[in-house]
Amino acid sequence: MPLRLDYVSPLPPVRSGIADYSLDLLPHLARLCDLRVVRLPGQEVASEVAERWAPVAAEEAGAGGRVPLYQMGNNKHHLEVWHLAMERAGIVTLHDLGLHHLLVERTLAAAEDFAAYAEELARDHGWIGEMVGRARRWGELGQAPLFELPAHRTLLRRQRGVLVHSAWAAARLAEEDPELAVRVIPMAVPLPGAVPADAAAAWRQEKGLPADTLLLGCFGFQTPIKRTDRVIEALARPELAAAHLVVAGEVAPEMELEERARAAGVAERVHCLGYLPWEEFSRGIAACDLCVNLRYPTAGETSASLLRILALGRPVLVSDTAQFTDLPAEVAVRVPVGESEVESLATRVGALAGERERLAAMSEAARRWIAERHDPATAARAVVNACTELASLDPPGDDAPPEVAAPTSLTWSELPGVLEVAGGEAPWPPGEGRRLRLRLANRGRALWLASGSGAGGLMVDSHWRADWAAEPVDRRWVEVPSDVAPGAAVEIDVPVRRPLEGATILVIEPHVREVSGFNALGGPTWSLELR
Repeated sequence: MPLRLDYVSPLPPVRSGIADYSLDLLPHLARLCDLRVVRLPGQEVASEVAERWAPVAAEEAGAGGRVPLYQMGNNKHHLEVWHLAMERAGIVTLHDLGLHHLLVERTLAAAEDFAAYAEELARDHGWIGEMVGRARRWGELGQAPLFELPAHRTLLRRQRGVLVHSAWAAARLAEEDPELAVRVIPMAVPLPGAVPADAAAAWRQEKGLPADTLLLGCFGFQTPIKRTDRVIEALARPELAAAHLVVAGEVAPEMELEERARAAGVAERVHCLGYLPWEEFSRGIAACDLCVNLRYPTAGETSASLLRILALGRPVLVSDTAQFTDLPAEVAVRVPVGESEVESLATRVGALAGERERLAAMSEAARRWIAERHDPATAARAVVNACTELASLDPPGDDAPPEVAAPTSLTWSELPGVLEVAGGEAPWPPGEGRRLRLRLANRGRALWLASGSGAGGLMVDSHWRADWAAEPVDRRWVEVPSDVAPGAAVEIDVPVRRPLEGATILVIEPHVREVSGFNALGGPTWSLELR
C-alpha cells in the first residue's frame, strides 16, 4: 500500500516562505504517494491552488490511518498547524528549530496569558522555563530566551518523527532529546532560468548604480538579526571604500539604516529600495556580486530566501554559526559573530572584490549545488522515504518536563531553607563548651555546594555578641561536608563555647563563600539570647 500523506501547511496567498515551499514540493510528492492537502481553519487558499489540490477540512487530517505531514514554522501562520499537530500524531517538518515566537503568539500576543506562557515554558524547559515565564510577566526579559529556549519539546514528543533541513539542526535535536526520530531532508528549491547579463546590467542602470563596482545586496525584510547595520559599518572601512550596498525589502523602523549610513559617511553608497516584486527582485539579485544573508541570533531556520539567492547564481555572505555551517565554502563566505564581525566582513569581502574569477566560479557552483542538492523531485523522494520509515513508529510521548540541572549557590540569589539547632538550650553557664547538632534543609531550587567547592560553597558561621549592634566575638567557621540538593538536608556538628563574660547572644548562620550570608539571600539563620 502506498504511503498516504495528509499535507498540513499554510498555502498561497498566505505570505509565508513555507507556503511557497509547499507549492514547489506538492506536485513532486503527488507522484510518489497518495497525497491529500489539508485546509487550515481561518486561512484563505488561492483559487488556483484549491482547484488543483481540492483541500479537505482540517478535521479530516489523519483520518482512516493517513499520516499527517505538518509544515511547522515560527510565526502566526502556523498556529492552526500547531493545534492539529498537538492533537494528532504525525510527522513534523521543522522549518525553524526554535518555536518560541510562536509560543508568544499563542499566549501573549492577543490574550496576554502569562500563566499559559509560563506553564508551557516550564513543560518544555523545566525550572529554567518557569523562571523565564515569571520574568516575562514583570517585563524583565530581553530577546535571548526567544532564541535560546526553542519551546518545541512537547510538540515534537507527540510526533512519530521529525524532518529537518540541516545536519546541524538534527544534531541539536539529538543532543536535546535522543528519543526523537529525526531525519535530514533537502529543502525543495526550483532552479530558475539564469537572469541574462544584460538584464542584470540594465537593473543597475535603472537604479543609478555603477556598472563595474562591487555591489552587495541585502534582500527581504530587514530586522536587527539580519545584521544589515554591520554591513553598513563595514562599508566605511578602507577595504570596501568603493563598494555599494542595495537593501531590497521592508526595513524594521528600529533599524534606521539610512541614518546609520549617514553617520558612517557612506550614505551615497547605500541604496534602500523598499519592497520589490519578484521579477525585479530576481534581477536585483543577479545584478549583485555577493548577497548578504547574515543572521544572529538565529532560530535555526534553513533560509529559503538564501537558497533562492544561490539558485539565481549568486554566492552568499553568511554568519559562521548554527545552520550555516552546512553550506560549502564554494558557495558561501562565512563571517564570525562577535567583536571581529565588521572587520572580518570587510576583510573577506574586500579580498573577493579583486578576485572576479573566483566570484564567477562561486556563482556557477551556487546554481550547481542547488540543482544537485535541492531539486524538488529529489527533495520529494527524500520526504517520502523518510515518512515511510517514520510512519510506523510510536511517538515518544511523555509530556513531563525535561531533567534540567539545578542552579547552584554560586549563581542563584534565593536560597530558602530551614535551620534546626539541637543542644543550645538554656541554662548555658559562661565558659561551658557544647557540641551543637545542626540540621540544614534546602527548600529552594538551587543546589547548595559543599565548602570544598570553593566560591559558592557553604560555610557555617557561629559567633557571640554582647548585643545586636556589637561586633562578633569568638567567631568560628565550620565546613559543610557535602552538596545539599533541593529538598535534601545535611547534619553537622558545631563546637561552641560560651564566653566567660559579656556576650549573651549566639548567632549561627550559613554563608556562601565569596557571595553573601544567608540572611541576605532569603535563607535561614538561628540565634539564641541568654540572660
